[in-house]
Amino acid sequence: MDDKRNLIAAILLSVAILLGWNFVAEKFLPTPAKPDVTTTVAGSEGAAPATAPAPALPGQPDALPGAPAAPAPSAAPAPAAMAAIRPVEAVLAEGNRIPIETPALKGSINLVGARIDDITLNKYRQTIDKDSPPVRLFAPAGTRGAYYATLGWSAEGIAVPGPATLWTASGASLTPATPVTLSWANGGGQTFRIEYSIDENYLITAKQTIANTGDAPVVVRSGTYIDRTGIPTDPHEADSWTIHVGPTGYLDGKSNFTDYDDLDEAANRTMSYGSAGWLGFTDKYWLAAVIPARGEKVSAAFNALGGESYRAAFARDLTEVAPGRQVTTTSRIFAGAKEMDTLSAYQDDLGITRLSNAIDWGWFEFFAVPIFKLLHWLFLQVGNFGVAIMTLTLIIRLLMFPIANKQFASMAQMRVVQPKMKALQDRYKDDKPKMQQELMKLYKDEKINPLAGCLPILIQIPIFYALYKVLMLAIEMRHQPFALWIRDLSAQDPAMILNLFGYLDFTPPALLSIGVMAVVLGVTMWLQFRLNPAPADPVQAQVFKIMPWLFMFIMAPFAAGLLLYWITNNVLSIAQQQWMYRKFPALRAAAATAK
Repeated sequence: MDDKRNLIAAILLSVAILLGWNFVAEKFLPTPAKPDVTTTVAGSEGAAPATAPAPALPGQPDALPGAPAAPAPSAAPAPAAMAAIRPVEAVLAEGNRIPIETPALKGSINLVGARIDDITLNKYRQTIDKDSPPVRLFAPAGTRGAYYATLGWSAEGIAVPGPATLWTASGASLTPATPVTLSWANGGGQTFRIEYSIDENYLITAKQTIANTGDAPVVVRSGTYIDRTGIPTDPHEADSWTIHVGPTGYLDGKSNFTDYDDLDEAANRTMSYGSAGWLGFTDKYWLAAVIPARGEKVSAAFNALGGESYRAAFARDLTEVAPGRQVTTTSRIFAGAKEMDTLSAYQDDLGITRLSNAIDWGWFEFFAVPIFKLLHWLFLQVGNFGVAIMTLTLIIRLLMFPIANKQFASMAQMRVVQPKMKALQDRYKDDKPKMQQELMKLYKDEKINPLAGCLPILIQIPIFYALYKVLMLAIEMRHQPFALWIRDLSAQDPAMILNLFGYLDFTPPALLSIGVMAVVLGVTMWLQFRLNPAPADPVQAQVFKIMPWLFMFIMAPFAAGLLLYWITNNVLSIAQQQWMYRKFPALRAAAATAK
């Protein structure tokens, strides 16, 4: 196989991976986590869903025996519509709050409704500016982008706490050393309590207790849910073919990645599940999820509430609480950054199944996770993420060196016998089957494997795509500087030609956002192609002249970290080619002759 065709194939396959792999996978490969869609009818008396029933909404009556069916979750008012939009600071200043203080989080619990609706992340800033405020994850109802978690009960015949309930707190603040208990009595013989505790990272544990001091048994169910209003609009944070943003979880025994659009279009705007390990909403770097106790039987659902408001909820089975008895259930709430080590620790130590899958590694997870772990380890050793990327690229090239060596040896052999091949092609130009037969005999006599040049291409496909996913998703790279003007490897190179290398305060459109790193990428690719013998086919020759500059435009909008990988890879390829030319003089002679 001609080496030029191999290289063209590699380039086209790389473009296909960058721009369309997930689209192809979605269209033609089996999807492991498409959710079942509930077919209940909102407001129908005693309607039974085709799949698991949607969980009851805490604070509303449930479909208890002998009682009318509760309104479907999709009929609930959108959280953001409950009040006029106000600044977060104004809502938080109204009081009735218990502070949350940990090394990783800061925020508060709203005593009205017992909502965890104020969470900021201490370790992460909104921008790379030194005075940038911390990333806000949760925000209270009535603000733009309202986002919060709630615990509650549903029952028939007794009053249960609801969104307007004012709870009483036993502690002054929630810290890893000081839990807080909220309590409320309905005046009819039932007392409700929520005991919150929190670890040093992002996990809140909540123990819900209902104590029945009345004269008759009561039947209740408890549940936990997250409400969210608004969909990310930043193109770097929005859902895409390669990065999942939206509802997610481990549901019905498999990882689930649901799109907001699919939820909006679902029957009754609800997707229900018969079991849940965890569920919630993911952004590119952040996750909010509710988690039942390990092995606990729950039903779960995603609901579209209208007005770009969504809910992820789980509810337990109905429980009868006898007079003089109490029932306690335990839930967890994750609200924080998708740090691989943190998610894996919760997964391994607490048995939260596949929580690390909140990071959407994609089809090459088996390749991406080891590459991420190696890259992160290198970063911890060298202290600079850019240097770690360059070192990782060098390691990958060294591991692939024996394969590349065989590829160049095959190319050299093909060049040596090229005159014989040309003679056979001229002799049997009118008899294609005979020509192929003679070519195969020539390969056998000369001990040449014409497919040897394809192996590096096939191996590089999963490696490149896995590294692309790592650089796109790893929060460890977010806002990491490299050198000079590259202050954030997870963002596009800001020094673009059309904004005078960053001196003009505007961002050119993506097609024209050619930065310094993109130019360097194009030049190094051009130099790499120049070292190769020019193709005999004039069409291929023209393709090779255009390809470096086409890739310069294609890659320009990508994260600087990915361009740094590609530039380093090009430089190492040039060095390797020079070394191989010394080892295989036939290639050097062929390249010189072609030029």
